[in-house]
Amino acid sequence: MALPLEAINRESAREKSIRHGHPSTLHLWWARRPLATARAMLFAQLVDDPVSHPDLYPTDESQRRERERLHGLIERLVVWENVRDESLLEEARAEIRRSTQGAPPPILDPFAGGGTIPLEAQRLGLDSRASDLNPVPVLINKALIEVPPNFDGQPPVYPGLADSQMRTWNRAEGLAADVRAYGQWIREQAERRIGNLYPKADLSDGSKATAIAWIWARTVRCPNPACGIEMPLARTWWLGKKKGKEAYVVPEVVADNADPSGRSVSFHIGHDVALAPKANADGTVRRNDARCVACETVVSKDYIKTEGVARRMGTVLTAIVAEGNRQRVYLEPSRVAIEAARISPPDDVPRAELSRNSQYMGAPLYGLTTLADLFTNRQLVALTTLSDLAMEAREQVIAHGGSTDYADAVTTYLGLAVSRGADRQSALCSWDSSPSKEQVRGVFARQAMAMTWDIAEANPFAKSSGTWSESVEWVAKVLDYLPGRGSGRATQQSATDADMAGVVISTDPPYYDNVPYADLSDFFYGWLRRTLRTCHPALLGTIAVPKQEELVANPARQGGKDGARQFFEDGFRQVFERAQDLTSDEYPMAVYYAFKQSEGDEGSEASTGWETLLEGMIRSGWMITATWPSRSELANRIRSVGSNALASSIVLALRKRPADAGAIDRRTFIDALETELPDALRKLQQGQIAPVDLPQAAIGPGMAVFSRHSAVLEPTGKKMTVRSALARINEILDQVLNEQEGDFDATSRFAIAWYRQHGYDVGAFGDANSLANARNTTVDSMDREGILVSRAGRVQLIRPADLNPDYNPVEDLRVSTWEALHHLIQVLESDGIAQAGHYLQAALSRRDGAVDADLVKELAHLLFRVAEGRGWNKDAISFNSLVTSWTEILEVARAARKPVQVQDAFDFEEED
Repeated sequence: MALPLEAINRESAREKSIRHGHPSTLHLWWARRPLATARAMLFAQLVDDPVSHPDLYPTDESQRRERERLHGLIERLVVWENVRDESLLEEARAEIRRSTQGAPPPILDPFAGGGTIPLEAQRLGLDSRASDLNPVPVLINKALIEVPPNFDGQPPVYPGLADSQMRTWNRAEGLAADVRAYGQWIREQAERRIGNLYPKADLSDGSKATAIAWIWARTVRCPNPACGIEMPLARTWWLGKKKGKEAYVVPEVVADNADPSGRSVSFHIGHDVALAPKANADGTVRRNDARCVACETVVSKDYIKTEGVARRMGTVLTAIVAEGNRQRVYLEPSRVAIEAARISPPDDVPRAELSRNSQYMGAPLYGLTTLADLFTNRQLVALTTLSDLAMEAREQVIAHGGSTDYADAVTTYLGLAVSRGADRQSALCSWDSSPSKEQVRGVFARQAMAMTWDIAEANPFAKSSGTWSESVEWVAKVLDYLPGRGSGRATQQSATDADMAGVVISTDPPYYDNVPYADLSDFFYGWLRRTLRTCHPALLGTIAVPKQEELVANPARQGGKDGARQFFEDGFRQVFERAQDLTSDEYPMAVYYAFKQSEGDEGSEASTGWETLLEGMIRSGWMITATWPSRSELANRIRSVGSNALASSIVLALRKRPADAGAIDRRTFIDALETELPDALRKLQQGQIAPVDLPQAAIGPGMAVFSRHSAVLEPTGKKMTVRSALARINEILDQVLNEQEGDFDATSRFAIAWYRQHGYDVGAFGDANSLANARNTTVDSMDREGILVSRAGRVQLIRPADLNPDYNPVEDLRVSTWEALHHLIQVLESDGIAQAGHYLQAALSRRDGAVDADLVKELAHLLFRVAEGRGWNKDAISFNSLVTSWTEILEVARAARKPVQVQDAFDFEEED
């Protein structure tokens, strides 16, 4: 069925900023799909579009009304705040039952990952099945969909807890209450056992304060023979950047007879902004080398790696962070703090060897080769203590009257709290000095196990980020928001072995050679295994996460690049062939994908990821019947800032290709693309697809043409390859975007043509004049209109940043789409979304209707394509950012009050 993409995309993007109770906070997993997207897509997979029932909806108008009703239901369904609205959820479940004749099929995600799709299937009342080869996501899925329904409505067993609250316990509320209660018991026991390892900090007034974190710098001996000091390796000296409360570390070289070099580095705290570290002196470690603070010798990363591998890398305390009066207090290192950390590691710690994948596993290159190496001795003591206490809590649950199964359930969530807490209790954590943070930064700020030079060691008993109590509360809040009832099962198995009989598949498969999650998840697996092996012996039986069968193209595992590609292609084909043979014929399969075409092989016509995915699906007998672009990322995510990183997923709806589907020739294929793709692309643009994602999204409707035939035959008689088909789709995409120029006014058509040749650089007046005359306009008129500058025989388009900030779109006698777009970009980049929305509302209120919102966005798409093709990255980012913000801008414009005074388009009054 059709979907209200604007509402889905808005909620999907907004969801990334929702924390409390969101399933993503149960335990870290990478590349999760938004719940809103999964909920909407599952609904669309199972609920018929009204056009499928001409007996019930015989006219276009009746179909439109019914579609609007279903869209309204979806728009309410995707809002996060409604996930516990049982009446709304039951309304959605009823629609699913109606479309499935009262017998909804089971939903399977054979690449379950973080569990978004299985969880939302369960929320919609479906029999939810999740499978994954990796035991970490399998455990996450068990905690989301399998364990809670077993204890639906059960009161807590912790002594006195159920009686003290005198209430009815719904869904998993009793289980959540026990997780909190036993989590608090663990904290109290742990503080008794190891609290002495975390001494309070001495303040300047003689009082004491709880230490939040200790900041350490790694060290190596300076290789300069005349120096030889134990040189600190610090990425930054900054501690806090809040205005008026700035703080930073000041290193000072002092005499030290105890050190072989006769000197050492002491550390003080600075607050004077005038003396604060500048960019070129902010720390000692740069991208490829480090600098000695004593002799200024530049030391190569290779030398540091050698020292690390030889176990000659040390650490030195540079600062203490303490709790202050509603602020952080930064203190110099103390002897007490240093001595408290000098302890031996416990014996029973996870020591699995880490992968040496240099792209994603930076730490092992410096000698941190086992899981235990990624933690300080004190962190190892803390984590093993918490892990042991989680198992002791299991015995407590049984002693308090809980069944063995219930004790395993409570312990499972406590074990997840231990594991998720390791992300903030590792020697790979750093300190975030930004004004809004000033807290410990987790290991996985990005999808890699990167080396950290300045370590932030969190106090697990403080009231801050990374504490045990915080981890327990995050886990318990997720339980509060889970459906907590219905059918759910999570199993550990490869997608090629998953039980697909009679199911409907909705899945987010791996992305070719993207990220080796099996390598990264060893970080968590070691702690989960240590804590929960008794509860889940079959799942947590191996020393490390299984890697050889992981469906990802990894040349290091599969005998080089060709072997990796063959492994991935064979695996994908097996999955889709089994799905073709075993899954339900009545409903479409949904496949999520997010892979930029330009990320393919050098010089290739299409990305290896897309090619392999599509090849596997189409050759297995599937055809694409629908394409839904889904915005799944916020514009402020790390990779998106200042880049044109993909922000959308494309959801492909697939059905089994009829056995009698015939072959067509190349010319017929291209004719069909030219006929069908323009309308499909326009709908994608109207659906808020980002320009950077349009080539990827266009693959859907293009491959729909290709995949509905048994073959497309080249003039030679050979079957057209997927790669060749993708190249033809891209050619038609460029052709369609170029033809869209005819939609624009004369001024905009001139500006587009001039931009293609010169961008915002200078060109000759004669060339501009000829181009303008051909489009029935003049250079002089465009100069007066503020589109360009024409001086001394030279012509130059005006950049958005150079436009008049006081421009009023209502007062302007004549406005072109080009002008409206550029002023909108100028307002967005200088004043933000709210003012951009007010500007757009004013422009759209013109009585002559000169500004069309769809054309403004269409022009941004076209200019992005030009800018990206010419390598004008700054321009491309501006055009892309406008479209990715379009929904929010349009919302403001629609909500804004109409201007009533022509002289000031931004002076609004209430309407009667």
